Amino acid sequence: MTHLLSIEQLSAKEIEKIITLAGELKKNRYATPQVLADQNWALIFTKASTRTRVSFEVGIRELGGSVMFMSGADMQLGRGEPVKDTARVMGRMVDGAVIRTYAQKDVDEFAKYSGIPTINALTDEEHPCQILADLLTIKQRLGGWKGKRVCFLGDGDCNVARAWIWAAAKLGFELVIAAPKAFQPAAAFLKKVKTKHVRVEENPLKAAAGCDVLYTDVWVSMGKEEESAERIKILGGYQIDDALVAAAKKKAIVMHCLPAYRGKEITAEVMEDHAGVIFEQAENRLHAQKAILVRLVS
Repeated sequence: MTHLLSIEQLSAKEIEKIITLAGELKKNRYATPQVLADQNWALIFTKASTRTRVSFEVGIRELGGSVMFMSGADMQLGRGEPVKDTARVMGRMVDGAVIRTYAQKDVDEFAKYSGIPTINALTDEEHPCQILADLLTIKQRLGGWKGKRVCFLGDGDCNVARAWIWAAAKLGFELVIAAPKAFQPAAAFLKKVKTKHVRVEENPLKAAAGCDVLYTDVWVSMGKEEESAERIKILGGYQIDDALVAAAKKKAIVMHCLPAYRGKEITAEVMEDHAGVIFEQAENRLHAQKAILVRLVS
């Protein structure tokens, strides 16, 4: 594996290797192999972050590396320098880069021109690191994803939902996207994925029925703040509440990639009832991302 740019570009075998390694690293956290010793990694973030930044900074250090954080305001990118020029400079000075930004093409271009391992830490197109951590959580909580049904509720055309769709297509588990028509995955995208493992439902209760996992994300993603009132109004019926939990399997888990806005995409009661899973899910960002880093340099 040269880069981690998307779930789309990973094979099922590579996904499984990452998850298996992440579990081993989690179990032996303080005996972590120092595979990044004497390496310097750059975190280039033009979007705000809590979990992604902390987990990558801690993970790189636990693997023996040094890390520098650079926001968009810190770099000439913010003044219009082409991505490929920044990439060619950074590639001569650091050993790897973790990028959190808006356009997927910027991460792809950086990887192409830098010549160093590049990780997509979130773009508007996909959030691969999140889904790998989520798969680790499902494996540890439910024993794996084979034969399982995951229900994603809310904005079914966001970066997290798209990454889930690719994961279902690669790994063969059932994914139900519950979303109003205005927020369902684009037809062109579903045609590109070509999978029988994903279906779209407008009725959230029908979508949740018999599911092993109920999953949600914020309704107003970064860059969508001007649409906030309209999004909340349209997506209001897709909140994970007691009724949706009751519709799922008896031992279903509830997941949220955080930050969580109680009273919007999830009720405060459901959030607290399932906090053990949700915050383990957040912790698993560290272990999954360490596995990604190890795979990139091994």
